[in-house]
Amino acid sequence: MTDLYSYLSARTYPGRGILVGQNSEGRYVHAYWIMGRSENSRNRIFVDEPDGIRTEAFDPSKLSDPSLIIYHPVRFTPQGLIITNGDQTDTIRDFLAEGKSYEDALRTRTFEPDGPNWTPRISAHVTEEGFELSILKSGDAEGTWTKRQFFEYPFVKGKGYLITTYQDNGSPLPSFAGEPVEVDLEENDIEAFAKNLFESLNEDNRISLWVYMTDSEEKPTDGEYVICNVHDGGEE
Repeated sequence: MTDLYSYLSARTYPGRGILVGQNSEGRYVHAYWIMGRSENSRNRIFVDEPDGIRTEAFDPSKLSDPSLIIYHPVRFTPQGLIITNGDQTDTIRDFLAEGKSYEDALRTRTFEPDGPNWTPRISAHVTEEGFELSILKSGDAEGTWTKRQFFEYPFVKGKGYLITTYQDNGSPLPSFAGEPVEVDLEENDIEAFAKNLFESLNEDNRISLWVYMTDSEEKPTDGEYVICNVHDGGEE
């Protein structure tokens, strides 16, 4: 398995990322973070919502285009926990509520319309039985078709799976390639884990991080969370 912190610290710009797994003590681990290079992208924080979190402009006067940066990345639903890097969170929620599948929902969506990067949409659906990860990315440099990849995992103690939007920095930004990265999950203290994870993200590009741990996926909202926002000076 790959060391989580080393993997991330070796990359200047992996972009947005989702991590799901179970640590060596048996706690279920979930994380989502955002990074940014432009002023509009960096002008964000994570804030609480009754059913999860959303992004918000730190300085509303500097918000130039909310379309791809303001959304609910995390929602707790009766059909499981949803984590994504865009407004497909709500698409998945609505489809699951209608008795349809996670895959059905994402087959109606595509990558982000921000050529030439064509930022992938990454998503996770977590239940007590296990979790699914997916990436929707452009199949070519022109953004003419969508490659949809789905991955399904059980929970295994000490193991997590990581997927990011990009492989690293570049022009255009290279989309994540291959299967989600299998990483070690040893840390049981949520504050220490969040601190180490946040600090492993490039200091010039990291923006916000949400970490959630719970003893039971059957009752996921009984867990605890930490939010780290650069604009707030660190952790909440």
